[in-house]
Amino acid sequence: MNRPNIVLIMTDQQRAAWTAASGFPLDTMPFLDGLMSTGAQFRRAYTTSPACVPARVSLLTARYPSAHRVRQNSAAQHVLRGADLVDVLRAAGYALHMAGKTHFYREPADFDTFAAPYGHNRGPAGTPEQARFEQWLGALDHSVSHEPTPFPLECQFPYRIVDDAISAIDRTPADRPFFTWLSFPEPHNPYQVPEPYFSLFAPEEMPERMVGPEGAERKGGTYTWLRELIEEKRPGYDAEWRRYRANYCGMLRLIDDQLRRFFAYLGDRETLVFFVADHGDYTGDYGLPRKGAGMAECLMRIPFAVAGPDVRPMVNRADFVSLADLFPTICDALDVEIPPGVQGRSLWPMLTGEPYPAEEFASGYGERGFGGLSYDVGERPPLHFPYEGRTFDELNTVTQSGTTVMLRRGQWKLLLDERGTGELYDWTPTPRSWTTGTTIPRSPPSGPTSPPISSAG
Repeated sequence: MNRPNIVLIMTDQQRAAWTAASGFPLDTMPFLDGLMSTGAQFRRAYTTSPACVPARVSLLTARYPSAHRVRQNSAAQHVLRGADLVDVLRAAGYALHMAGKTHFYREPADFDTFAAPYGHNRGPAGTPEQARFEQWLGALDHSVSHEPTPFPLECQFPYRIVDDAISAIDRTPADRPFFTWLSFPEPHNPYQVPEPYFSLFAPEEMPERMVGPEGAERKGGTYTWLRELIEEKRPGYDAEWRRYRANYCGMLRLIDDQLRRFFAYLGDRETLVFFVADHGDYTGDYGLPRKGAGMAECLMRIPFAVAGPDVRPMVNRADFVSLADLFPTICDALDVEIPPGVQGRSLWPMLTGEPYPAEEFASGYGERGFGGLSYDVGERPPLHFPYEGRTFDELNTVTQSGTTVMLRRGQWKLLLDERGTGELYDWTPTPRSWTTGTTIPRSPPSGPTSPPISSAG
């Protein structure tokens, strides 16, 4: 059986709907938009968890965090799994190439080539100039750069990752199919980008926020706790949100240009291409950077698209799909058995225009937290970083405490935590302008016991 090559493009902390093809007013990723216009694009795609390692373990195992048992970034080694994506592709005869960010339980020996790990301020050993760039990144302390990055494009991780991937494919025998995982650490913080990308998107043209700091105060809980912590450590940080968004958009275009370079090298090889992110980013919504608190749509929704042999072009706005669906979809595409214990569902019939059980995709599900009871907003337990100084990690003892599950169905989004506290959101589409950020208000139901109704959940 002749099997296609497979390329998995994964970005880190890229929220959905931030490209022109998905409705964003700025053209951040024109090449990727064009590539994926030949395939299937999903507008209701969700991560399994709004944290890197739990989400990436879900991609590999097609299990949700409560099943694979990895609920926080430091717990990858505790994974509970059967055969995963790497096992299946190895058995199917694929050469396996990893280039970029890992944040999973697999080891270098599990791949034919392993150009990793790339983090957010360091990568594999490179040139002296690349080492100086990484020192500069570390000094940013995951913050926002207000000047263009003073190092050339060749130092940036997406450029180096694409170089690594091209080198790996060059060494693969022509008669052997390959799986290449392009795992970019961007547009995750620190938010920095060199020229011309720094000036490509001006802060003043950034779309307005869905909701500002007042949203965090109204939400309470970990939203308020995290916002107060960051304000205490970095007073006035929220004034940076337009520059933060401009850098974020510039990082997306930088990634896009490197993807253009990679696919120009790939040429007309028969290739099945997947594009996903592990989770989203507040990008200033709620007066917050990064992630950490709650399960807002900006964290839970992800870009998800598939292109290649037998995939019919479509923009799917109806079906709820998950990061956990990628592994069984690849199994189905290769006509190999889906291993026992997999919770994700194959999208292959949907992608190829065949009948599929629509009711299975009528709802979406996600999880957050490592268990126990949630801390209250006024508590200050010991953290893995000091309360003093500028440094913080938004994923910490407080923000990851407790357990919350998310259910999406139709227009509704339900969140339920370990204490039995629920939040219900109505996502009925409303007229909204990206340029002004204005939304036609919807009156909430009356009565003290009514659930919160919001377009920002």
